[in-house]
Amino acid sequence: MVNTVRSNLSSCHPPSNASCKSSKCPRCLYMQVFPSSSCSLHKIKLLKLSDLMASLPRSTLQPNTNPEIIKTAFEMENTSMIDIVVQNESDQEDADLNMKQLIRTRDIDHHQPADDLDGVFLTWKDLCVTVSDGKSGTKPILQSLIGYARPGELLAIMGPSGCGKSTLLDALAGRLSSNTRQTGEILINGRKQVLAYGTSAYVTQDDTLMMTLTVREAVYYSAQLQLPDSMSKSEKKERADMTIREMGLQEAMNTRIGGWGVKGISGGQKRRVSICIEILTRPKLLFLDEPTSGLDSAASYYVMSRIARLGQRDGIGRTVIASIHQPSSEVFKLFHNLCLLSSGRAVYFGPASAANEFFSLSGFPCPTLQNPSDHFLKTINKDFEKDFEEGLAGVLSTEEVIQLLIKSYKSTERYQQVPKQVAEICKQAHGDLETKRSHASFLTQCLVLTRRSFVNMYRDLGYYWLRLAIYIALAIGLGTVYFDIGHTYASIQARGSLLTFIASFLTFMAIGGFPSFVEDMKIFERERLNGHYGAVAFVISNTLSAVPYLLLVSIIPGAIAYYLPGLRKGQEYFAYFVSVMFACMMLVESLMMLVASIVPNYLMGIITGAGIQGLMILVGGFFRLPNDLPKPVWKYPLHEIAFHKYAYQGMFKNEFEGAVFQNNQKLDGGGPVPTIITGDEILRDTWQAEMGYSKWGDLAVLLGMIAFYRLLFLVIIKGTEKFKPLIKAFKSRPSKKPTAQVTVNPSSAPLHEESKL
Repeated sequence: MVNTVRSNLSSCHPPSNASCKSSKCPRCLYMQVFPSSSCSLHKIKLLKLSDLMASLPRSTLQPNTNPEIIKTAFEMENTSMIDIVVQNESDQEDADLNMKQLIRTRDIDHHQPADDLDGVFLTWKDLCVTVSDGKSGTKPILQSLIGYARPGELLAIMGPSGCGKSTLLDALAGRLSSNTRQTGEILINGRKQVLAYGTSAYVTQDDTLMMTLTVREAVYYSAQLQLPDSMSKSEKKERADMTIREMGLQEAMNTRIGGWGVKGISGGQKRRVSICIEILTRPKLLFLDEPTSGLDSAASYYVMSRIARLGQRDGIGRTVIASIHQPSSEVFKLFHNLCLLSSGRAVYFGPASAANEFFSLSGFPCPTLQNPSDHFLKTINKDFEKDFEEGLAGVLSTEEVIQLLIKSYKSTERYQQVPKQVAEICKQAHGDLETKRSHASFLTQCLVLTRRSFVNMYRDLGYYWLRLAIYIALAIGLGTVYFDIGHTYASIQARGSLLTFIASFLTFMAIGGFPSFVEDMKIFERERLNGHYGAVAFVISNTLSAVPYLLLVSIIPGAIAYYLPGLRKGQEYFAYFVSVMFACMMLVESLMMLVASIVPNYLMGIITGAGIQGLMILVGGFFRLPNDLPKPVWKYPLHEIAFHKYAYQGMFKNEFEGAVFQNNQKLDGGGPVPTIITGDEILRDTWQAEMGYSKWGDLAVLLGMIAFYRLLFLVIIKGTEKFKPLIKAFKSRPSKKPTAQVTVNPSSAPLHEESKL
């Protein structure tokens, strides 16, 4: 620690051997506190730093040091390291935090924080990630990386686009896709272990939030899902409000998040909301993927400063790892350690404050008044080939510059110290991490998710309300076109056409809610990976929250389309008609859920869903009667598994069974013509319906298919959870080559235990 403060002060101000006779000279006072040091003159500004004295390590102070000397020595301004201005009592806390950050060591040889032993030390060694290039070979993404992350520090992963920043972050968090192969060793506190739920959190680059919720609602619903039932609702609400204030969102608490052209909070505020949701459980390990992407310099600094100070405000030694593209100079000063990548190779790993010196010693000094991060990225960016001069040695290409920097880095003492520090961390006696942390019960999760989904569906006009308006317009059109069709022989075909249109094309439009459901799936995927809840709770809540709206969409348009044409009178018949409409719409939504789990893309999903329904309508039994369908494929099995078959038959039986129609048809032979025709004859001869069971059997089949589709969706989601780690483990098998040292990543699954349900 002494070396860090000493080096920063002496580097910014040339040492002077002239003695100072002033009793208030910070240089002389500094030498009394930290001997064998030198600094230049500073302006004096008295600050209330008595509380800070307790945070100074006793080993760094001289015996019998006067406390007033300590107080005055740190009362300096206009330096590169100390720039604290206390304007009023409210700024005192920020001043103390900045001073504590000043005295915190960044040197790998002097990092021994006693209060961080209970935190999470993350180390990685010989980490390699490859991906198939579509041919017989593989493409390396990360190459033999080694490093560490310690509690109370912010590790920044930097590099040009495509250098492997997000891949490294995903590898450390155990979130690599199944098409990648990972080798190497990733250890938590020197051991292979899976962190308990809530101990780690991951903030994705995309802010997948419910745009219809306010900031307070989004954080509070998440608090109800994540925090255990042992906490009361008031305690959860207090935790949510405190977290919102920590991220400076108190002014936007009642503002909707917004999106899809709906005005809401800004991009920086959305990023802070995402962070709020993930730090509710006070995780000790926090991953952030491009937290400043799309933000201006002011918003970027505000977000990163809040992140850097989280551990100081809540008293938790939090390990923070962030991939960041191009930080401003102010943001760069917040980093403790820096991992600089280029094409998956480490150009530099060490204290961020020493990176500028490394580039200068390597022959590529940062120009005056230029952002160091801009200089680093411009130097190692191969996307836009540019020459750099190395003194008078000549002109070098970007690839040669990168190779020179890598060679220079490997020749430094700091490079040699990294594996030693990794080994030291692994040998160090760390505090025991929580092996199990409780969260909300399954019943609580279902209730909260149902309530949240219901509110989202109510506020999202495109989910059900727009569909309801279109259904009413179509129902009015059907009612006027088929108005009062009567009970003549011609009405038989008219009734069949009307019922078929309702069961086919009216329910077909349920695919209009697919984009909204895809957004729900994105939110579910993020929250599931972070262990907020499981797939079963999501499926149950989505089903329950949709039931009231589907009933509304079935009853209102159904009543218009049923009574205007004069279909069969009787409340029981109308109730069955609405039940079949409801079952068909629920089936279409269930089908689109299956499509979304396989094809999570708006355009491709809608096309796929429409194509599947088109085939089902074709073989449903109206456009081509069942006995006329070709038996291979079309009748068996497509006709039998198409839900339209049971919807048509159920509606036909409900309308014709037990009814009597006038028969004014003339026979070709001139024989006697029956004056009436029964509904059973129509069902058997005209529609070729299966008469072996009643209409309630058809409805039961529809309801059973709903349950089957939902269960199949659940199996796909759970299967993805189970087989993805197995695929990754299979691809990460130790190589047969004797020279390769390969260890399967212990974090094949996310670094915390996911909810089992």
